Amino acid sequence: MRLTALILTALCWLVPLPALAQEAARIVDENRAMIEKPSRQTIGPVIAALAGSGDPMADDILTAWADKRLVVRKADGAMFLAVAEGEGFALTALDGTPGGTAAKADVTELKPNAGVRGLIETALVQFTLSDPDPARRAEALTSIARDPTAEALAPLRASMQAEADPALKAQKERLERFLTLRFDPDPAARVAAIESLGADTALDVRGALNPLLATRRVAVSGTPDGNVARELIPGRDLTEVEAYELLVAGGLAPARLTLEEQRAALVANIDAGSVGGVPVAALDRQAARDRAYTALEASGAVPVAATDDEAAAALAAHRFYEVYAEAEPAVTEAAAAALARIDRKVGLMQAADLGLDALSLAAIYFLAAIGLAITFGVMGVINMAHGEFITIGAYTGFVVQLFVPDYTLSILIALPLAFAVTFGAGVAMERLVIRHLYKRPLETLLATFGISIALQQILKNVFGTQARPLTAPGWLDGALVFNDVVSISYIRIAIFVLALIFLGFFLWLMKRTRLGLEVRAVTQNPAMAASMGINPDRINMLTFGLGSGIAGIAGVAIGLYAKVTSEMGADYIVQSFMTVVVGGVGNVWGTLAGATMIGSLQKVIEFLNPANTLAAQTYMILFIILFIQFRPRGIIALRGRAAGD
Repeated sequence: MRLTALILTALCWLVPLPALAQEAARIVDENRAMIEKPSRQTIGPVIAALAGSGDPMADDILTAWADKRLVVRKADGAMFLAVAEGEGFALTALDGTPGGTAAKADVTELKPNAGVRGLIETALVQFTLSDPDPARRAEALTSIARDPTAEALAPLRASMQAEADPALKAQKERLERFLTLRFDPDPAARVAAIESLGADTALDVRGALNPLLATRRVAVSGTPDGNVARELIPGRDLTEVEAYELLVAGGLAPARLTLEEQRAALVANIDAGSVGGVPVAALDRQAARDRAYTALEASGAVPVAATDDEAAAALAAHRFYEVYAEAEPAVTEAAAAALARIDRKVGLMQAADLGLDALSLAAIYFLAAIGLAITFGVMGVINMAHGEFITIGAYTGFVVQLFVPDYTLSILIALPLAFAVTFGAGVAMERLVIRHLYKRPLETLLATFGISIALQQILKNVFGTQARPLTAPGWLDGALVFNDVVSISYIRIAIFVLALIFLGFFLWLMKRTRLGLEVRAVTQNPAMAASMGINPDRINMLTFGLGSGIAGIAGVAIGLYAKVTSEMGADYIVQSFMTVVVGGVGNVWGTLAGATMIGSLQKVIEFLNPANTLAAQTYMILFIILFIQFRPRGIIALRGRAAGD
């Protein structure tokens, strides 16, 4: 008994299947003539019937039809699905049973035009959106997003409930909102879809909302039809020429008559010393020429055209509007409000992005200037060759990478090596030149400027004039992206962190070590420091070497971000001096404040005038000159005895 019940149950489930499997074949047979010679205007119901038949073969039939693989066998007129096999085709009947093979000459391929294929592909969406393969479902969503249509909305909604993949479901829901706000016949549903997007700043959201606010200009004699955006006033919102062109385009006025056309027409119609009843002698005035041309128009001698007076009268008799392409005011109001929210959020994010750029630029300037803050701010030495120490540090990193291919290891080696090389160069420069020029700032400036030129030429002779690569490790590639607007490269983050490390190192050195104590003592009062057993000459040498060594490390960091050439340091020497002077000579916190101020100012000026970076540099220098006039000691002025030096 139990076995009999199971058999009967199975039969109950299997009985409907043959009928279902024959449904697509029946629809094709009943509409055979339309399928063989389809028209986009009439084939739609047939395609819809196949898509909604529930027959598993419907998907295969529609796919084969779109791919031009639906064929008719010439011998008996039977229709099959064809797959290329050798010199012919392997055939499958419309109910899914094998149909044998056939030569290409024995069948006729049905080739729907592009319009019909578009209808078929739209109908296939409901199959691909629910396909068991997630890749095919994702491909269908991409296809709909690339070419959205109103027909895709219903299949998309139908597939959302059964979607098991959370990522694809979220993508379907988002795409459904985009299609709803464009194609849903219910304005309330479209408004709800717009409001559901909130202040999402993604580009696809703005791309979906902007078409809803597209407008066209119209000219009317009364009240305009449609969804009016605003009224246009000729002479203020559009020129009178543009306004009259709208009248001509709308068939509300004849084309404007040019003076050349008017003159040619009047000359061609002179009759017995007059034109249109106006004597030729009286045609020296524009009003008379207009009157004559109007008379010729009335007689049919010339084409109708508007004179200046007629054009002015036509403009006065009509009103001009911008009209939304979207007919529903509620939809355009919701779209405008959503875009306003997005614009406010984008503005805040642009400010945040500008702030990140300013901080990263400030970190670069701080790294470039911290060594100068020691040599110039503490020692009072104007070192015009400071930029070349930055360049030497960058080239040291380049040379290390020639021998150490591991970029992470090479940078770790290059940083202390660059410090050692530039420290030695700084000590040699101080021993050979600077020590003989203390308290003589002009001679120091000229001497170090000459050394700067000499070092540039030496670097050109050694490394050439081409930019050399200083490659960052792979983990510094890319950027930290917060959204479509705000991002910052990992290299800039690394430079920012390095600047903080050097800030901490400098504070520790000056506040917690014997060398720092001696440097501060020599800076405050060299004679008193000498009487206490401190050697000012040794301290000056070490201080200058320390500042030069830090410049070398800064060169390695900056070289990861900027091009490494012999003129690299010259690009930063002006900003370095400005950073130290603006921040306050002799104060590391002032150097940090100066770098932040100059970096922020430069980024703001570049943002306001992005097409002219040279002008941005000029404006920045002018601002700093004015700033120094009002605060000559900088942002954080030095206090104590050294302040009076």
